[in-house]
Amino acid sequence: MQDRIFGQVNGVDIHEVTLRSDGGVEAKILTWGAAVRDLLIPTPLGKQRVVIGFDTIDDYTADTAHAGTIAGRFANRIAQGRFELDGKDYQLPLNQDGKHTLHGGGDGQGFSRRPWRLEAHDASSVTMSLQSPDGDAGFPGNLDVQCVYRLLDPGTLEVELTATTDAPTLCNLASHGYFNLELPVGFKNAPVPSAIDHEFLAEADFYTPVDHDLIPTGEIRSVYGTPFDFHKPRPLRNQQKVNYDLGFVLRETVSADKKLIHAGTLSGPKTRMAMDVYTTEPHLQLYDGGAFNGPAVGLDGARYGRHCGICLEPQRYPDSPNRSHFVGAVLRPNETYRQVTEYRFRTF
Repeated sequence: MQDRIFGQVNGVDIHEVTLRSDGGVEAKILTWGAAVRDLLIPTPLGKQRVVIGFDTIDDYTADTAHAGTIAGRFANRIAQGRFELDGKDYQLPLNQDGKHTLHGGGDGQGFSRRPWRLEAHDASSVTMSLQSPDGDAGFPGNLDVQCVYRLLDPGTLEVELTATTDAPTLCNLASHGYFNLELPVGFKNAPVPSAIDHEFLAEADFYTPVDHDLIPTGEIRSVYGTPFDFHKPRPLRNQQKVNYDLGFVLRETVSADKKLIHAGTLSGPKTRMAMDVYTTEPHLQLYDGGAFNGPAVGLDGARYGRHCGICLEPQRYPDSPNRSHFVGAVLRPNETYRQVTEYRFRTF
């Protein structure tokens, strides 16, 4: 385990902690946005880089694509930035085309764009915390958040997110890594392979359609006969020219005998590497990176662009404060928000 100062933001030191598992998984974690900057997985052909990341803190402060970070206080979208809670109306800052609230608000307001506090670390895990005060980005209640990353063998990154509040509020956190399973280590000064040719499988029979602003319509629609049917693995690239930025209603739910459920699998046909996503959450957001707007140059000088990575984000339902039939994201005093997600890597 190593801990170094990666840079500073407004006089605050940003730490980078390097983790290693006994089996050879290696991760670099930043306290800026609780970001996974790099993740290397051992394979029979050598270590495989599986996420996109950047080389400097200036890149991260400039990044508006939330690469590798934890999104919150409410991940995904809230229509018109408005919601009602216990009879009181709230208005949040609008940072999606000036019309909606995305990932908790604008510059410096979302959890992905501020420093977290480094609490503890050992060889294979790191714990960070964030205190979000009452009224932060328009949300009520003081919220105390904790993020724990653990490297588990074989080939697993576990993300545990918890939060408590002193007043009723919203809490919906999501890990926002961009995964590309065809990024060889040392990929220097060249465009990264597009991840749109990765194959995807979703453990879902239904999805949540969205409108032209990517706000859920409120429907829960069958995937059968649509471009969103991923019952069997197939490439994300399709002939219908559909860009994917919407969610799936996961078929299973967590139960007494099932702590995590299988949400989906992403596969890289060229490297024959797969990532299985297991989670406690009811909804999986798929984003294919088609509107990626982060810095153009990343790790080892690799050049990023559209579809440079795929986001698979377990979470509660987007815009759930305004959809009473969606699984909600209201957190109350004496309750604990908890999400556990595991990204399990393997070869096939």
